[in-house]
Amino acid sequence: MESFDKLVDLMATLRSNEGCPWDRKQTVSAFKTFMLEEVYEIIEAIEHNDMANLKEELGDLLFHIVFIAQICKEHRAFDIIEVIDSVYRKMYNRHPHVFQKQPLDTPVEVKWEEIKKTEKDDYSLLANIPSAMPALLRAYVITKRAAKVGFDWEKVDDVYGKMHEEIGELKEAQASGDTAHIREEIGDLLFTIVNIARFLNVDPEDALRSTSDKFTRRFSYIENNTDIRNATLDTMDKLWNDSKSMENEEE
Repeated sequence: MESFDKLVDLMATLRSNEGCPWDRKQTVSAFKTFMLEEVYEIIEAIEHNDMANLKEELGDLLFHIVFIAQICKEHRAFDIIEVIDSVYRKMYNRHPHVFQKQPLDTPVEVKWEEIKKTEKDDYSLLANIPSAMPALLRAYVITKRAAKVGFDWEKVDDVYGKMHEEIGELKEAQASGDTAHIREEIGDLLFTIVNIARFLNVDPEDALRSTSDKFTRRFSYIENNTDIRNATLDTMDKLWNDSKSMENEEE
């Protein structure tokens, strides 16, 4: 706790009249982009299994949390101790099978939702899923929650059937030339593919990020081995396959 207290005191000093002009002028709203950036940097460190960088990025995120809490304290909203106490009580209460030795008569995730219902009068299974969340991830979270209460297909083959149905509807929309309808059907198709990923225990956000990285590597190989603006499609396809072969050999 001594290290944590030192960090809190440091933040208070930076925000004081004798502190840093840049730190003093920051608002809570300014941290929307800062926090996203830090979280993505943490994800990248995890994906690269870079523990040194992960330690640094976790520290940066913690600093941002302390920073926001300090601003809120100055506005007499809450302070960092209240933040810690609040999450402690929430996690303690949501694990009665651990801290209160109650029998676990339902799966942990079901028990979690049962406890959440008692915490808020306006509880909804799909509440508090931020609309600002990346769309693919948001769809994944929404379908996971709905599936918890049985609103789901029985097996993955049923979802594949739905995917083929959505592809047919997208083709019909394309033939109609109705832009709004095409947009809707593409959304339906993506949502269905998210459900396939969920059935196969794959995080679709993680899978698509990995594929985007793979495409970037292979396209960079093409760029580095030809004049891409004047290259034919056959040439680029050959270089693409060369890059793919080299990756397979490395594996």
